[in-house]
Amino acid sequence: MLLFFITIPLCAAFLISLFNRKIKNLSDFIANLATFILFLFSLSSIKLISLYKIIVYRLGGWMPPMGICLVGDGLASFMLVTVNLISFLVMIYSISYMDRYTDKWKFHALFMLMLAGMNGVILSGDLFSLYLFLEMASISAYVLVAFGTEPEDLEASFKYAIMGSIASIFILLGIGLLYSYTSTLNMADISSGLLNKPKGLLVGFVAVLFLAGFGLKSALVPFHTWLPDAHSSAPSPVSAILSGIFIKTLGIYALARIFFNILGISDKILFLFMVLGVLSMVVGALLAMAQNDIKRMLAYSSISQIGYIVFALGIGTPLALLGGLLHLFNHAVFKSLLFLNAGAIEYSTGSRKLSDLGGLNSKLPITGGTSFIGSMSIAGIPPLGGFWSKLIIIIAAVQTGHIGFAFVAVLVSIITLVYYLKFQSFVFFGKLNQAYIKVREVPLVMKLAMVFLAGISIFSGLLLTPPFKDFLQSATGILLSGTAYGQAIFGAIK
Repeated sequence: MLLFFITIPLCAAFLISLFNRKIKNLSDFIANLATFILFLFSLSSIKLISLYKIIVYRLGGWMPPMGICLVGDGLASFMLVTVNLISFLVMIYSISYMDRYTDKWKFHALFMLMLAGMNGVILSGDLFSLYLFLEMASISAYVLVAFGTEPEDLEASFKYAIMGSIASIFILLGIGLLYSYTSTLNMADISSGLLNKPKGLLVGFVAVLFLAGFGLKSALVPFHTWLPDAHSSAPSPVSAILSGIFIKTLGIYALARIFFNILGISDKILFLFMVLGVLSMVVGALLAMAQNDIKRMLAYSSISQIGYIVFALGIGTPLALLGGLLHLFNHAVFKSLLFLNAGAIEYSTGSRKLSDLGGLNSKLPITGGTSFIGSMSIAGIPPLGGFWSKLIIIIAAVQTGHIGFAFVAVLVSIITLVYYLKFQSFVFFGKLNQAYIKVREVPLVMKLAMVFLAGISIFSGLLLTPPFKDFLQSATGILLSGTAYGQAIFGAIK
């Protein structure tokens, strides 16, 4: 089943490219069917992981570390569910939204390639396969950012491609140096090998390269400059994927997997994670407050919320990691929802400027209602999902004695509430702008996607309850196992 997460979207991209010109709207059907099947497979992976703990698929039957393998564990299953759930709902939304663009089938083909790359990054058992899948997803994203072909879209895509290529160079150089030191690319083999070798300057330099490379991919401050342009210029479904799951998969997930399970975590690295997380929180929130463009505000907000996740990784306790992973899931849901809301506003009014809008609740009640839920969840208002993940992270910070950082996290959450209330006030409340007296709510499929995401935002706190807690705890346990990850993989093979 692990192989299907890569082959299904690749086959979908091939079929879309081959047949779409002959059969109208075939790309919609294939893309939605593929993402739905992948979502079902991701749910079934939860049960398999609960039974077997670790699943290893050997490509071509070659035994690791000589051969290439795919690895499924609790953390991989958690990421697969998050990525494929959001992809499925965004694809439903795209049925109507992408009709505004020519060559819609190209969007679907590129989307499938990006999804195959993200799933491949999650399941890769060796560093070079991870790099190849990362590049597949990244190149697809560069093209999707420029899908509108307007001058600002092309500029944002070019800037994103340059910064992404620099990140890829850092990552590839780090992989090459690590290979020269350990004589293997298999993650489990590297993890086991480093236990028996001194971690000198070379491994420290590799850690810096990985931190810079994956920090760029995840848009951590000070590596964040590409994100606001790229995420605001892309079509809204692409923006939802990029901010919702893309930067987390290619950035946060890869960063956590490599530092916790392969290189091994240290107090210095944990403190650096905390500093970068808090810096991203503050800078992202302050820049978001100053924006008049809805999508740029949401893009800067993503930088701030990524800061919470990295801050939780830096605390490093079981409670903090649980809260960080829950916030990763929550942010994937409510940030995707808010970008889809922004797309619905632009779809109906033709504008995404806060100063141009107002009073749209009477004309766009579904968009307004779901947007309010997403805004309150990201601001951490109880009992919505965002409240529980932020609360857990702040409690974990207090328990470990980081009172100052915990205070900053609370303050940033208040600032987040302020600019999202501003967003709600300027767009949905107040007097209706007469230019929008005839606007109508978006088509049904767009409303369905927003309603489902809003529902998940309301009830995601249930992931902390006994029926669902294993889903989060198994992912947390993989990070807590540290470099024992390597021995666990080889144990699963035997």
